Amino acid sequence: MQSWDLKTVGAEPHQPLILASADDARTIVLYLPAGEELQEHEVHERARVVVIDGEVDVAMPDGKALSAGAGHLFEFDPGERHTIAARSEVRLLLILSPWPGDGHPGAMTLEQKAEARERAAEHPQS
Repeated sequence: MQSWDLKTVGAEPHQPLILASADDARTIVLYLPAGEELQEHEVHERARVVVIDGEVDVAMPDGKALSAGAGHLFEFDPGERHTIAARSEVRLLLILSPWPGDGHPGAMTLEQKAEARERAAEHPQS
């Protein structure tokens, strides 16, 4: 058995702390200073985000938004875009499952990665 006291687990800004990683899920603690955000993004996996400490604003591209504090759980479908902004210093628990999800570079074969790089090279960078 492994266990963590999420109220005391140390995490540094811009340095996600991976607590556990297996075929079924990856568990990560994130620290966001007040005023910072995880800009609009999506992941390949189902993402569950628990607010450990602090307050966040979560916004969806369709305009839906919600403010939440410690103890709140959010669940995002694979590919569901969202933004998480820290209203105060925030620690978040992120659970991604399955790990890695379909389409994640970690789940691709070397051949699939080479094909993805070739496709990306065909699109000019702005």
